[in-house]
Amino acid sequence: MRAPAGAACAVPAAASHRLPYRALGRWLLGAALLLAATAAPAASPGEGADPIAPVILSITGLLFFALLGQALARALGQPAVLGELLIGIALGNALYFAGLDLALILREGQGALALVTEAMRNGGWDGAAGSALSASEAEAILEVLRGPDGAIYLRILQTVDVFAAYGLIFLLFLVGLGTSARELSQTGWDAARVALIGIAAPFALGLLAVRVLQPELGWEVAVFVAATLAATSIGITARVLTDLHQDHAAEGRVILGAAVLDDVLGLVLLAVVSGVVVTGGITPVGVGRMLGLSALFFVAAYYLGPPLLRLVVYLVRRLGLPEAKLFVAFLFTMVLAWSAKALGLATIVGAFTAGVLLSDSYFTYWQGREDSDYTIRDLIAPLEMVLAPVFFIFMGIQVKLEAFLELEVLLLALALTALGMLGKLVAGWGARRGYKRVAIGVAMMPRGEVGLIFATVGKGLGVVPDALFSAIVLMVVLTTLITPVLLKRLLGSEASPAHHD
Repeated sequence: MRAPAGAACAVPAAASHRLPYRALGRWLLGAALLLAATAAPAASPGEGADPIAPVILSITGLLFFALLGQALARALGQPAVLGELLIGIALGNALYFAGLDLALILREGQGALALVTEAMRNGGWDGAAGSALSASEAEAILEVLRGPDGAIYLRILQTVDVFAAYGLIFLLFLVGLGTSARELSQTGWDAARVALIGIAAPFALGLLAVRVLQPELGWEVAVFVAATLAATSIGITARVLTDLHQDHAAEGRVILGAAVLDDVLGLVLLAVVSGVVVTGGITPVGVGRMLGLSALFFVAAYYLGPPLLRLVVYLVRRLGLPEAKLFVAFLFTMVLAWSAKALGLATIVGAFTAGVLLSDSYFTYWQGREDSDYTIRDLIAPLEMVLAPVFFIFMGIQVKLEAFLELEVLLLALALTALGMLGKLVAGWGARRGYKRVAIGVAMMPRGEVGLIFATVGKGLGVVPDALFSAIVLMVVLTTLITPVLLKRLLGSEASPAHHD
């Protein structure tokens, strides 16, 4: 999902070569120096120190490490998002076990913010202990926040959280921008069947896995994990198909069409599941209500969105084209994200819908001008390129490797991986005879950033506990790593002739 339609996902040929040792050494030296600089201001802020300076340095540090993760992943022929996630896991756990207080705060993420909110409601820190986290975790966080640098750490956490949220919104907007309603209607019955089976089979298997392996977690947790297994990363799938020159082949058309539909259906499923959890439990009435609200949102956005866009475009016609497109895209995305949240849906549902509805065709007033070559994607992509890596590295930091010391957590992670792969493999049989069904099923396996987004929403709602979140991340990593290797064996690099629906 990081770069829809496969164009931006393609890695230049030079990127597939191994990083030179000297260049890698310079990267690591820079990383070490940046780590030292990041810890220094917080250690002794001083009376006259600029309170925002540690925040700026910390965000810069995260972006630096995200870029390092991207470079390493691409040098190994892997998606950039995987490098961002893995370096976040390594960085967060290394700094935590080294005893850095900031790592503890970032590692808890939404849990720490919820703890502070609860403390403010109770009128003091002591009343909040144990309310948002376990008693020991809450006390450890409160001890750090009571210290001389507690305000700085909290400011850093809040800023990282906001940057990550914006990154996620822009990421989903760009995915929607690469998906049109017309394309969805032209994907064909083969793609539709693959997508539907690819949602239903992993969902059922994920539900079964959690209920059998950890029945104490409850139905809300099981449903959220099942929804995560139903996800597919179109960005990673598209990138692999492009590298193999299979994106316009028969199987490639079915795979990409199914992945797009899978994204849409997955977001609807996420909206329903998260809405039901927020409103208090899984009941037929609750599920029906959220399905109704989801349908209401999509229908309202489809019919009211275009008139709103035309009105806003008319109001900003005095601006230059780049300013007009950037302003309208930002405003429309945020309005739909807020509207989705107001209905109890996830903000990313609104962001994705905004991308689907918005297009450059609304800006005909500026045609023929010198700056008319700027597209909406050209203007929004830099924001996503800076902010989305913050989201992925932040999610990696929150993965607790010590959770895998518990055998049942490790078994759950492996079970989720195996069942998640099996469920998507079965989806390949939604295509007719003559297609390479196994290859189609394998191509639907990677969860990538989409699965991570699902897990993050669940974690933010307090449904997915830390150990389970770590297990889901392992499943995301394994399915993302395995898919390219298997597809190269199954599809090769020569496009097969196209089938016709």
